[in-house]
Amino acid sequence: MKIQFTKMSGAGNDFVVVDNRSNIIQDRLKFAQQVCNRRLGIGADGLLLVENSSLADFTMRYFNADGSDGGMCGNGGRCIAQFSFLTKVVSTNKFKFDCLDYIYNAFVESDGSVKLNMKNPLGIRFNEVIAVNGIDLNTHFINTGSPHCIIFLDENPTLAIDLESVEVVKFGREIRYKLDLYPKGTNVNFVSVRSSNSITVRTYERGVEDETLACGTGSIGSAIMSSLVQKTIQPINVRVRSGEVLEVTFSKKASDEITNVTLKGNAKVTFKGEFELD
Repeated sequence: MKIQFTKMSGAGNDFVVVDNRSNIIQDRLKFAQQVCNRRLGIGADGLLLVENSSLADFTMRYFNADGSDGGMCGNGGRCIAQFSFLTKVVSTNKFKFDCLDYIYNAFVESDGSVKLNMKNPLGIRFNEVIAVNGIDLNTHFINTGSPHCIIFLDENPTLAIDLESVEVVKFGREIRYKLDLYPKGTNVNFVSVRSSNSITVRTYERGVEDETLACGTGSIGSAIMSSLVQKTIQPINVRVRSGEVLEVTFSKKASDEITNVTLKGNAKVTFKGEFELD
């Protein structure tokens, strides 16, 4: 059986996107593992499926490259929104989709960028010291739909002299599996503050088990924590590993409660094709 797919990139985070409203793909875990394999399949950070919804215009299902349920993915959300607009799953450039029973508002702008209203973050924790590879690291935690450990380079001078020198996979993989702090594992973001409203982020993603070129929920988490800890101002421009820039905005109350989170950036089709389903 041949499956029509679209390959997309959101700021360098790449995905295989399939319209699965007819439920042609039933073993989603196996399919994700097959298509995301970069040597034996199409190759991607994850699989995005458009499925039917009783709550919104469609449902987004996201699976990591290893087949695990990826939760919410900000760049994936922007890509599936762009895909649904281009393929006329939706009839206007402003619409809603659900993921994990939460409704996301999407807006496809005239320049091709996509803006999403994201989930309010939960579980913010400050200044947790973690011993990793003989170094004590000061870390912060935030859940933006997916769990994220945030590490600011200027708070951890023994880690590396600059962000380019950080051994992201070595340290990220070690932190990712510290299950006493993160029972379901965590993504790990290494952050450098560049100016009053600009940061650079490198991210180790669980499920991909490697550094990725971008991470939407990681960019959001890094931007929010940079505001709370480093006093950056909005809109916060987040430069990711691909060199692309994502824009993050939110409302902040005196109690550090964060609401009205938005993520904006490009979402591009790179190619289309057919995949032979085993």
